[in-house]
Amino acid sequence: MDTLLRGGRVIDPKAETDRITDLLIADGHVAALGDGLIAPRDAEVVDASGLIVGPGFVDLHSHVHSIAGHRLQAMDGVTTALDLEAGLMPIAEALARAASDGRPLNYGFSASWTQARAYAHLDRMPVADFTASMHLLGTPDWQRSSSPAERRRWLGLLEDELGAGALGIGVLMGYAPRSDPDEYLDLARLAAAAHAPTFTHVRELIEADPRTPIDGSEELVRAAAETGAAMHHCHVNSTSLRHVDRVLGLLDRSRAAGSRVTVEAYPYGAGSTAIGAFFLAPEKLAGLGLTPSSLVLVETGERIADEARLREVRATDPGATCIVTFLDEADPFDRAHLQRALAYPDSIVASDAMPISWTGAAGATLHEQREWPLPAGGHTHPRTAGTFAKSLRLMVRESGAWSWIEAFRRCSYLPARVLDEVSSGMRGKGHLTIGADADIVVIDPTTLTDRASYADPTRPSQGVRELYVHGTPVVHAGEIVSDALPGRAIRGDA
Repeated sequence: MDTLLRGGRVIDPKAETDRITDLLIADGHVAALGDGLIAPRDAEVVDASGLIVGPGFVDLHSHVHSIAGHRLQAMDGVTTALDLEAGLMPIAEALARAASDGRPLNYGFSASWTQARAYAHLDRMPVADFTASMHLLGTPDWQRSSSPAERRRWLGLLEDELGAGALGIGVLMGYAPRSDPDEYLDLARLAAAAHAPTFTHVRELIEADPRTPIDGSEELVRAAAETGAAMHHCHVNSTSLRHVDRVLGLLDRSRAAGSRVTVEAYPYGAGSTAIGAFFLAPEKLAGLGLTPSSLVLVETGERIADEARLREVRATDPGATCIVTFLDEADPFDRAHLQRALAYPDSIVASDAMPISWTGAAGATLHEQREWPLPAGGHTHPRTAGTFAKSLRLMVRESGAWSWIEAFRRCSYLPARVLDEVSSGMRGKGHLTIGADADIVVIDPTTLTDRASYADPTRPSQGVRELYVHGTPVVHAGEIVSDALPGRAIRGDA
C-alpha cells in the first residue's frame, strides 16, 4: 500500500535538509516530497505533524539473527541490521536461513575470519549460527598464528565468501591477539583487491599489555595505509577504554593522511561477549582496569566472585555470555570518555546487539519468540533494545551535541555509505532523495528514549511511531505489526 506521511519534519542527511513537508511512499521507494501532496487512491495517510521523518537507522554491528531481536531493534528505529564484525559462514547458508524464517528488517553478513581460521586450523566445519561462533571464541587452537598453508586456506575461504555475497570481512582480532600481524596485512590486501571493507574488533592496546605484537588500533591504521583497504574500527569505546583520546587522535592522523578508516561507538559502559574470550583471562583483567567482579553471567545473573570462579567458568562453559563493565556511567570522568567516542567527527552509531534468549522448560535455552510483546525474562544486553534511542537522548535531547541532521547522518547516512562500494543494494539507503528505498522511521522527539536496563534488557525503546522497511509498516502507531516480515538480504556485488 502507498503511504503519504503528511506534514512531518522531514530530515535528509544527504541533502542536509530539515523542513516541514509531505513525503509519499510508493512501490517501496520515496516517490515524492513537497507541500500539499495529493494522496493517491487507496493510499494510507499518516498525520506526521509534530513528528520527525528520516531514513531508518543502519546498524553495521548487530548479532541479532531472530524475529524477536529484529522487532526490538525496529522499536529502536533500525531498518537494516547487519552482522559485520563477526560475520557468519557459510554466507549462503546464513542468507538462506534468514530468508526462510523471514525477517522484519533488512539483513546481511560479512565473511567470518574466525570461522575460516577454525576450518583451516582445526578442520572445523563452519556453522552459520552466532551461538556456535561464541563457543568457538574460547577455543585456543584457532587463535595461534597460521602456517603458510593454513593462511592460504583461510584467505581462499574468505575470497569465496566475498564472491557469494558477503559484505566484507569480519575480523575478531581481539580474540586472537597473539597471531602474526603479517596475516592481517594479507587479509587487508585481499579486501582491497575485492573492493570490500573490513570490520575489526582490534587486538589489545599497548597500554593494556605491552607484550602485544602490535597495538590494536595502530595495526588497523597501518593496514589501511599500506594496502588502501577500507578499514572499519568496531566499538572504539569498548576496545579503547580510558585510552580513547589517544586512539581517536591516531584515527584523526590516519584519516587526514587519506586512509579509508571509519569508526563506530555505542553509548554504554559495559560490553558483552563470551567469558572464554582471550582478554577475559584472570591475568589479563588488571591491564584493562577490570576485576572478576566486573563480569556478570547473562543467563544466571551471577557476578563472578573471584579469580578461582572465573577460571572455573572459563573451563566449563567458555561460550557463556557475560556482561563486562569497563566504564562506570555514573562517574562523570568515565561518562565523558563515552561521550567523546560518540562525538568524534563521523563516528557511526552501532549497537553490537546481542542475541536474546529465554530459559524454557527443563532449563532449555530458547532463542526465538514470535509473540509480541516479548515474554518476560529475556536475557541480552540493553544495547540490543536501546542503542539508537539512548544515543539520540544523550547527544541530541540532553547535551545538544548533535543536531537532528547530524544524528541521522551518524545513524543512517554514514553507515550506509561504508557499504556503497561493496553493495549496490545499500546506495538507496540512509537518505530520502526521490527514488531512495522507503526504509523510513517516524519519531516523536518529545518522547523518544531508551527503556532497556541491565535488569530488564528487553524493554523496548519508546518514541518510534512508524517504521517502514521497503514501504511496509513494521511499526505502526508505536506498536509492532506482528505479521510484517519485509526484510530483504543485503548482498555484496562481487
